[in-house]
Amino acid sequence: MHLVIGNKVAVLDDVLKGRVKNINGDEISVETDDGMIFNFLASELVKIEQDQYELSKYSDINNKLLQDKMNIIQPKKSLFIKEKNEVILEVDLHINQLVKSTKGLDNFDMLNLQLSTAENKVEFAIKKRIPKIVFIHGVGEGVLKSELQRLLSKYPVKYYDASYKKYGLGATEVYFFQNPN
Repeated sequence: MHLVIGNKVAVLDDVLKGRVKNINGDEISVETDDGMIFNFLASELVKIEQDQYELSKYSDINNKLLQDKMNIIQPKKSLFIKEKNEVILEVDLHINQLVKSTKGLDNFDMLNLQLSTAENKVEFAIKKRIPKIVFIHGVGEGVLKSELQRLLSKYPVKYYDASYKKYGLGATEVYFFQNPN
């Protein structure tokens, strides 16, 4: 894409649009409608055609780079893994997997949330007769791992470090003793 001074452009990863004011190599200065000037790389900008100048959603702009970014679809990852005809439930206990933001949570609150999640998953596995769970807790200082082991000692389970090859040092595998009935 070739930009010249005066072209109307939009920023790919931001909600900004304006006119090209200056071009210095690959760095382009853009003046917004309210008079602010920002510098961007040429690859971060997309030229807005005349029939597109009133777009409120920049995702509608025809740009291959933008379309490629939008078309990256993350496959939905199942929590269940089937290995050799057995069902294994994987539970990631990392706090950023459990809550959107840790703002306002101290370490005690985060640990309690992780442990209550683990307890709920253990109860679920017992109720649904799932033979194994892998809790991914990470390495860290080992507080979550030791508290998880304390929690698991209350149940009729056997627990041990999960496969190092698959999970590294930060996972615990839990096997449930259940009657075949």
